[in-house]
Amino acid sequence: MPLIVEVGYASLTGPRERNEDFCGVATPEGQELDNKGILAAVADGIGGHKGGREAAEYTVRGLLSDYFATPDTWSVPRSIETVTTALNRWVIAEGSRNAELAGMATTLSALVLRGRRFYTAHIGDSRIYRLQQGFLQQMTVDHTWEHPELNNVLSRAIGLDPRVLMDFSDGDLAVNDRFLLISDGIWGVLPDALMVEVLLDHPEPQAAAAALSSLALAHGGHDNASAVVVDVLALPAASLRDSLESEASLPLPHRLKVGHEIDGLQIEEILHDARESLLYRVRDLRNGQQLVLKTLQPGMVGDSGATAALLMEAWRARRVVSPFFPQVVPVEQKSCLYYLMTWHAGATLQHRLDAGQHFPVGEGARLGIALLKAIATLHRLDIVHRDIKTDNIHLGQDGVLRLLDLGVAISLGERRADDPIGQAGTPSYMAPELFDNPQPQFAYDLYAAGVTLYHLLTRKYPYGEIEPFQSPLFGEPTRPTRWRPEIPGWLENILLKAVAREARDRFETPEEFLLALERGAARPIAAPGRQPLVRRNPLKLWKIVAAASLVINFVLLLILLR
Repeated sequence: MPLIVEVGYASLTGPRERNEDFCGVATPEGQELDNKGILAAVADGIGGHKGGREAAEYTVRGLLSDYFATPDTWSVPRSIETVTTALNRWVIAEGSRNAELAGMATTLSALVLRGRRFYTAHIGDSRIYRLQQGFLQQMTVDHTWEHPELNNVLSRAIGLDPRVLMDFSDGDLAVNDRFLLISDGIWGVLPDALMVEVLLDHPEPQAAAAALSSLALAHGGHDNASAVVVDVLALPAASLRDSLESEASLPLPHRLKVGHEIDGLQIEEILHDARESLLYRVRDLRNGQQLVLKTLQPGMVGDSGATAALLMEAWRARRVVSPFFPQVVPVEQKSCLYYLMTWHAGATLQHRLDAGQHFPVGEGARLGIALLKAIATLHRLDIVHRDIKTDNIHLGQDGVLRLLDLGVAISLGERRADDPIGQAGTPSYMAPELFDNPQPQFAYDLYAAGVTLYHLLTRKYPYGEIEPFQSPLFGEPTRPTRWRPEIPGWLENILLKAVAREARDRFETPEEFLLALERGAARPIAAPGRQPLVRRNPLKLWKIVAAASLVINFVLLLILLR
């Protein structure tokens, strides 16, 4: 069952004879409802003349339009913040260009209902309330100056400052929740007790919104009165994973052999046979296209966690539209649980290394540039790969590098704090701090990329190979020129910075790492400073101090005995 709501709204013009409020609601269906949710917003324009109305209407219309154009993998706050930042720039620029619109600005209060949770975004003094079991809770804080003479003057608004500082909050939804978004033309006139009475006396959202607006003006309100009322009638499955339950109910295919057929796909080769998953190269008998089919091992029947993970992997992969990744191929009707990706002839970097292929330094730098562009694509979508290594990087016969396997990737926008973290990656490619704090972070992908390039060029690891369940000690990384003297100094400095023991000494973004590789010898980065012994190996330092102390004491003893 999808999220079901009922909405009502009203906006009445006060004695000023010009309505500078604007409200709107977007109620999508299908996948857009699951991925982005329902969005409602109220804005109250300020600035006088027509500037306030222009700011309010443009802001609400822009938010309702552009929010749904942001990536599905982004969190709700990031999507709204990105959109409102752009809208804020437009309002400021428009007010600067047109003298009639000078000083135009607007408040904004927005509500997103997605899945079984709600999200609020707020700036200014319009408000969001939640009515639950007869109790009315104010969900926002007014952004006005606290000085008695300035308590009606906004301290924050869209168009007021170059930087937008919005308040965000979120929480769990419940059936029969009623949300109220109103301008100050209502809450500034009607006390909370009267608003509760109106909301309880009018079960229909449209009637409740109309009653609040008209009652505010009837009570002597001198401002415009706008209200949006949203009732929650039914909630969907517990999470995005559960919303894919129609596919989760499909049976797992039996173990397939070369020559077998499934849904018009003929098995040509078993590409990967892992503990939980299987990858086959298949041929579509309808058009002859070669594809990759990924499914679970037959023994995983009944494992709801593994099924949900595969469905979420496919969900993420569909949203990563880039030449640096295999692309998901849609399937109209499936008899079993699997998903299809494009097939590209070639081999992984590790397979090429195992086959004895030697990568020139220039080729290694070129592949590093492509890898960082792929990582940047993921990070812009708020996705952390978490298992970047030579085994998961494919170099096609067409010369294109593609990043594989989003099986342990995490979309930070969809993840909640209490969600299980799961496997963190391959030990030799894991940043030192990951062994103590497995929380997913973008920076860990950059460290793994540095180890990948180091291993590609030297066949070694900067801190030696780390076995599973080992508790490694990290000292100074071995310089790659020890294994391959022809590596130029500029590239060695980049590799050492990428795999530095301390996170603060590494690259902060894929773009910074990428720029260093692209500039190369033309603008080399400085060689990383060698850490003092006290940070590099404190135990060794204290051993040296103890030994020196013992020697000094022994010498002093000999002097005293003379």
